[in-house]
Amino acid sequence: MRRAAALLFLLAAAARAQEPPPIADNSFLIEEAYNQEAGVVQHISLLDHPRHGSDWSFAFTQEWPLGSQRHQLSFTLPAAHTPFDQGLGDVAVNYRYQLLGIGESRLAFAPRLSLLLPTGDEEAGLGSGAAGVEVNLPLSIVLGERLVGHWNLGGSYTPSAQEMFGAEADVDGVFLGQGLIWLARPRLNVLLEAIWERTETVAGPDLTFREESAFVSPGVRVAQDFPSGLQIVYGLGVPIGVGSSEGERSVLLYLSFEHPFR
Repeated sequence: MRRAAALLFLLAAAARAQEPPPIADNSFLIEEAYNQEAGVVQHISLLDHPRHGSDWSFAFTQEWPLGSQRHQLSFTLPAAHTPFDQGLGDVAVNYRYQLLGIGESRLAFAPRLSLLLPTGDEEAGLGSGAAGVEVNLPLSIVLGERLVGHWNLGGSYTPSAQEMFGAEADVDGVFLGQGLIWLARPRLNVLLEAIWERTETVAGPDLTFREESAFVSPGVRVAQDFPSGLQIVYGLGVPIGVGSSEGERSVLLYLSFEHPFR
């Protein structure tokens, strides 16, 4: 009997060891503080479609490790459909440093610095017309066996931004975010994200208009793993406006491909 019990224990331990790790670095609105592992690249697509109107926004992000998990380089290509036009927005080139959290650490911290390139057409409302910078301080903490928390604090600054009629002004923005991930299953997670943002837009020569937005977004994500090392993550979220954004609602569609490149 003791031998049978020991054998069952060893089999259960082996099965747990063979289980793939939980889904990570696949939140929708919140940036998780996990850089890409060495030799692994990730391709992320996110579509946001409001409940009313025909406007939409889309972003494609590709993340590459620079030699090791300590350094990561990525870029984000945004596109949007606005009341004025549709097309490419301002591209972001991002560098992120894994200050804390390499290995099995329960705490991860990875500051990010981004250069915002004026690739969008400001006359069509798709860009700022000037280069800018953005900083984010993502923090991730394992709160329990099945619960992980993520926090964001960041801001942006664009000098001499332009509006569609050519007026210029310096604009800035700040944002706060929090996400909670319930690991219902290793391949199935439930998300609750909240984000608040204050942005400025050019209202005239050296004049700006300040606007706030706040959303709470429940969501779910599912992963599919392949023997080649490819992982596909599918996600669905429903951002709901609160406070100054009350009455607004949209649907988020998320898709990620992560795989070794060497």
